[in-house]
Amino acid sequence: MSPSLMLHRSLLAFMAGALLALASTPAPAQPSGARGGNFLYRAMPGDTLIELAQRFTDNPANWSTLQSLNSVQDPTRLSIGRELKIPFSLIPELPSQAQVSHIAGEVDADGESTGIKAVLAEGDSLRTGPDGFVTLVLADRSVISVPAGSSLRIERLRVFKGTGLIDAIFDIRDGSLESSVAPQDTGVGRFEIRTPVSITGVRGTRLRVRASADGSQSEVLSGSAQLSAGPDGEAVVRQDQGAAVDAQGKLLGVRALLPAPRLAPAVRGGQGWTLSFAPVPGAASYLVRVAANQAGTELLSSRQFDSPEISFSAPGPGTYYAVVRAIDSDGVMGKDAVQPFLGQSLLKTSDGSGIHSGYGQFVLLTDY
Repeated sequence: MSPSLMLHRSLLAFMAGALLALASTPAPAQPSGARGGNFLYRAMPGDTLIELAQRFTDNPANWSTLQSLNSVQDPTRLSIGRELKIPFSLIPELPSQAQVSHIAGEVDADGESTGIKAVLAEGDSLRTGPDGFVTLVLADRSVISVPAGSSLRIERLRVFKGTGLIDAIFDIRDGSLESSVAPQDTGVGRFEIRTPVSITGVRGTRLRVRASADGSQSEVLSGSAQLSAGPDGEAVVRQDQGAAVDAQGKLLGVRALLPAPRLAPAVRGGQGWTLSFAPVPGAASYLVRVAANQAGTELLSSRQFDSPEISFSAPGPGTYYAVVRAIDSDGVMGKDAVQPFLGQSLLKTSDGSGIHSGYGQFVLLTDY
């Protein structure tokens, strides 16, 4: 065998071994949310209880508490990916804030009008009017969208000292909240959305929760969430799943989210756009929202339809996005279909907000 052929084969063997090693190396673990009074963390290579106690509790002597709580035999050798509980009572926290990044229509913070770049903190309340929409950004870049007709209170808004992880609890009395949590993959501290009949704890990134006199609904678009309802209702809601809770706190079951509607091209008319599409099996109604961005976080309007024949418009010229989803008989909403469209000029108030007709539509002036 020639020296060059031997070298070639050696290089191939080395590359194959390297690829095999990479494939067998566990993916780096991250903070993975909360359960009850504990922060959850999945062990990474090299982790020890002493190091974790120093990192999260600011006191290495707390390793023995972590050892007892998690039934760890050897505090210096942790299995990769093992889920560890760290009590929130041991984790030092600092106050944090949320900043308003988008606003449309009537939005009040603690009973007073608010605006772009306004800052909210723990204990503040937020209310959106019939045409009001607001988006909040947290310290870890989590995005919270609050649609029209919602009322919520920020029960807790802090950051874990030295980690940048958020500890947030939102209490929805009426309406809904849609979140994109830790979008930069920094991991999840504690992020809970509470309603009068349920608590949904995020262990992923994208979650919707709604509350009304009829109960609550939760939907997970990515990641997972722990849902608690009443004394006996506990469930894990995974990606592309949703669940409903009735007014008495009874869990109505976890189910797959309805698929996104298959949208046909929209037709433009004098009052905006109209769109018809094939019914989604299992759908009782449909929601269409208009957003200024493709992610659907900068909301401008929202309407519900009983059939797959919808209409929508936008507050001015430019490109906007129609976000359409099906809703089942328990109020659980399905996956989104997003379609861009061009806006139109409309009649506005002195503060620049669009004026709605008695039927919930914007009053349009001319086509663009």
